[in-house]
Amino acid sequence: MSTREFYVSVELYLSSKTASTLRKPTVKKSNDKREVTKAVSGSNVVKEKSSWLGLGRQSSVAGQWRPVTCKLVDEEDACTLNIYIDETILYKSVYVYLLNHTDIRPIHRSLFDRADCIGIFCVTGQVSSTASSAEPVYLQFPDTDAMKVWVTLLRSFAMPEVYGRWLSPEDGGLYRMWRQIELTCLQGRNLGTSRLLPGDPANAESDSKLEADAIDIDVYCEIFVNGCLAGRTTVKKGVGSPDWQERFIIADLPLFENLEIVVWREKKMMKPTIVGSVVIVLGNFRRGEHVEGWFPVLSGGPTTRIQAGEIRLRLRIDEEIILPYASYSAMLETFNARNSLDWLSDFESKLNLKNVSNHIISISIAQNVLIENIMELADREVDGTLSSHNTLFRGNTVLTKTMESFMSWYGASFLEASIGPAVRRICGEKITIEVDPARGGKGMRGVEKSVDVLVYWCQEFWAGIYDARRQCPHELRRLFEHIRRLVEKRYRVADDKNRDLPWQSVSAFCFLRFMVPAILHPHLFGLWPGLPEAKVQRSLTLVAKVIQNLANLNATVQKEAFMRGVKDFLTGSLQAMVDYIVVVSTPEPGDNRSTSYALDGHERLRIMNALRQRGAAVPVLYREAIPLLPHLLDIPKHLAAVTSQVVRYTKVHSVGAAMASNTEDGCFDEFRSKCVAVEEQALHRVSQMATEARHQSSGQHDDRILTQRSVIVSTSSGHDQESKASLPSNKSQRWKPTRPSTASSMANNVDISDSLGVSGPQSPSAGPEGSTI
Repeated sequence: MSTREFYVSVELYLSSKTASTLRKPTVKKSNDKREVTKAVSGSNVVKEKSSWLGLGRQSSVAGQWRPVTCKLVDEEDACTLNIYIDETILYKSVYVYLLNHTDIRPIHRSLFDRADCIGIFCVTGQVSSTASSAEPVYLQFPDTDAMKVWVTLLRSFAMPEVYGRWLSPEDGGLYRMWRQIELTCLQGRNLGTSRLLPGDPANAESDSKLEADAIDIDVYCEIFVNGCLAGRTTVKKGVGSPDWQERFIIADLPLFENLEIVVWREKKMMKPTIVGSVVIVLGNFRRGEHVEGWFPVLSGGPTTRIQAGEIRLRLRIDEEIILPYASYSAMLETFNARNSLDWLSDFESKLNLKNVSNHIISISIAQNVLIENIMELADREVDGTLSSHNTLFRGNTVLTKTMESFMSWYGASFLEASIGPAVRRICGEKITIEVDPARGGKGMRGVEKSVDVLVYWCQEFWAGIYDARRQCPHELRRLFEHIRRLVEKRYRVADDKNRDLPWQSVSAFCFLRFMVPAILHPHLFGLWPGLPEAKVQRSLTLVAKVIQNLANLNATVQKEAFMRGVKDFLTGSLQAMVDYIVVVSTPEPGDNRSTSYALDGHERLRIMNALRQRGAAVPVLYREAIPLLPHLLDIPKHLAAVTSQVVRYTKVHSVGAAMASNTEDGCFDEFRSKCVAVEEQALHRVSQMATEARHQSSGQHDDRILTQRSVIVSTSSGHDQESKASLPSNKSQRWKPTRPSTASSMANNVDISDSLGVSGPQSPSAGPEGSTI
């Protein structure tokens, strides 16, 4: 096979220390000083708060972004990613064939306040560099599609976490693993107010000093997974009781060790200082369920532990055994016998299972049936509605909840184009609007000025929404068109009474469940980093109410004279709203895709062909671990997650006997039984792996073989060659070959102290082929 090369222009993050060792970016000479100034100011030097960009815990100096060119070289026996600064200076060479899949993953936006970034996490021997820095490689791609394409390309040459290769050579192994952390930092209390834990010697002087400092404190949190920085909250000002409500999903993780939330304090003209931290041992934390509670923030040394407040967290840990796709064929056959969204309804009603919707939607998207399934549910809901249409599409049904997920999935860039700039302006400028005299304490003149400000911002938001109407994705247009025509047919809109109903039915989804919630809660849609301040939140609420009135085609406002400006805005915008709804609910002829790609079309085609060739040359488990574009889907992973959740919740609710006597639940019972069969197969394969590990140990094999990296490189002849590169091992780490057990149930609002800094019993150890310990 001849050498292949792939190129992409991205931006590279450099810490201040690393950047100081490199040559400064060249600036073209010019006789005009203004041109030189413009070139320098236009560079990608990031000058933001240390709380956003200091990647080390003690770092207080921001780094910088530099434009670079990445060249991926695919040779017969290796694959290398070369990173060039100024197109000619080789900065780093990353040996991708020595990496694990979990070493290449998208990073949370909060690290740099930048979208479409990935991190490549290397250790000595996996990278060569001109700079003596061990920091991860952070790259920002021009758009989301380019980022996903390159993540897929890089992972196709890296190694998935596969176990038992020699026990099942036809599949490339027995199973693989997937892990994810979903963490929401809700709020804090008494942060900076210290108290000695029971049993520690009193230290009244230190105690009183910290209590005095807690009167005025600006705090933020950093999230570390296995010692690696994975996310940051925003800085909150207050007296030790911040309200964050910030959610982090950290996926595709290596073996779990610890989750640490470090609370930092900021002071003007001073370096940030640590208030304390929460350490959660993930090995003995229950899987697949949300746990919410107050966690103590601890500081001090090993002899004296001081509690410096508490933070409220909502946490979910997922860890799944993934079998080859063929193992799920019987289960999938039953699954496909019904509308996929009917399964969501059954899971919720029969098992009280509410956390699999994303996996069901992912499976449906991969099978290209989701839109048809949603249309079928819409048909049923319209046919089942009584003659009164006041509640049409207004309830919290499977249809409406699925539509919310669908719009978030396909409409993220559309939402950003519509309201992103206006949201960032109103939040960044901290605009305060209050039109209620009882709330604001203003006189009539002050209220009238506030109304004028409200009308101005409503116009700004509406202008952005209207201008972006033709960017509505094809998938959303198809569904909106189906809903509009469905209502037109059902309610005979020829008469004046129901004339607006088809348009209102579209706005019930596009605005009531998408645009307006994003205005109300921009941090939940990636439009603003963190919960807006209370006064700004009030301004957003007022704007959202007016925009929703406009979407309802309702120009009625309060009768007070000072609200006349809002009424004039609504009346003057009604026809434009109708035009907007018509555009977003009418697919454009020949438009069957929703995304314009930043990558060159020829280069993207070359990459897609390379992925197909790569997939055909590797074993089954390795091929199935390569994400599916354009959404980075992993179908066996989603099937494994559904299987384990159904089995777990079936045991909790003991529904088997009840369903067996109910013939109407025959299909659901069949699906549950097939999930149990798949689960038993997974546990059998884990048992095989554990037995093999014990045999190796009793046969006096060198234990280090379990901490070595087996590298499989596909050759032109189609055979697998294995080479091994010894990597640093962590003797304190234990492999857990058995399925992670679910810890005992706990009430939602409890003090979760048992999981803080306490190691649980370890399972017999057995390492995976092709993974780094």
